[in-house]
Amino acid sequence: MSSKQINSKDINASNDGNLLQEFSQIVQNFSKINVKEIEPTIKNIDQYIFEGDLNIVIDELVDLIFKELNKGKDAIIIMQYVLDYINDLMITLQQIYIWLLSNQKNSNTICILGYFKYNGIETEINKYKAIELYQKAAELENRLAQLNLINEHIYGKGVNINYDLLAFQLSKKLAEEEYACGINNLGFCYETGIGTDSNEEKAFELYQKAADLGNHDGINNLGGCYYEGIGTEINEEKAFELYQKAADLGSSNGISYLGWCYNKGIGTVVNKKKAFELYQKAANLDNYMAQYSFALIYESGDGIEKDIDQAIYWYKKSAAQGHNGAQAKLKKLLKK
Repeated sequence: MSSKQINSKDINASNDGNLLQEFSQIVQNFSKINVKEIEPTIKNIDQYIFEGDLNIVIDELVDLIFKELNKGKDAIIIMQYVLDYINDLMITLQQIYIWLLSNQKNSNTICILGYFKYNGIETEINKYKAIELYQKAAELENRLAQLNLINEHIYGKGVNINYDLLAFQLSKKLAEEEYACGINNLGFCYETGIGTDSNEEKAFELYQKAADLGNHDGINNLGGCYYEGIGTEINEEKAFELYQKAADLGSSNGISYLGWCYNKGIGTVVNKKKAFELYQKAANLDNYMAQYSFALIYESGDGIEKDIDQAIYWYKKSAAQGHNGAQAKLKKLLKK
């Protein structure tokens, strides 16, 4: 698969539809699919599973994923919810995947096929094809597909797609519908100047609103505002309190940030043992920042016995998710 980056274009579109269509063409031109998929048929699915039944399953999967993303839950946790839900129905992942391939009739089925391809469920991971499918579903006003496009642009690791104005407009749309995920993402757009002028006060206000709605990412981002003084005065104790709150909700970012606070004495007293435990917990939840921090501790022997093999193991985990620092560390250690 090509690693060519897509650069921003000058955009003079007046509505989301034009932007989505232009974005679709970029993704289609960029995506090069080498895996030939065999046309499936319904006869491959157990006789008791009818088309209507699977449509209901797909609709419920879309609602489940969006509901949990709106809370700011970690992707790895949401995927486990998805797998558990399917398993409880006594339907195999293969049955659903085969059915999806031949039933691309509405935005939900298109979006879930994208989810399978993005996460490598019953197929090889193909994020570019997944984004193409999300784009197609987003044009049909599928809110989960729209959210996935936003998240991929803002937070995506390994897929370099730069389309600021689209991310901003879709975030604004979800925020106007009072979805906490959209409010948080809109805050991030204002903080970093994605698709709009940077406005730290507006970002702080939106993070506060998302946090009040219980969104895990909003709580973490609000903590970041208090730590760095973004749109408000620096208050390390408040930052620590918010990271603790997010960690208590199970957020891997919150757990990682809390470990960082204990490691550096931010808003609390230094506690290397606690920091190590928290980094380990978040690293096991596939948090690439925590994996990097965990590797640093093993490399330096800060408070534990030095273990270069463990450092390399966790740097590899983090580097595979696109962490530049981990990639540099790994390159250096493997040269020795």
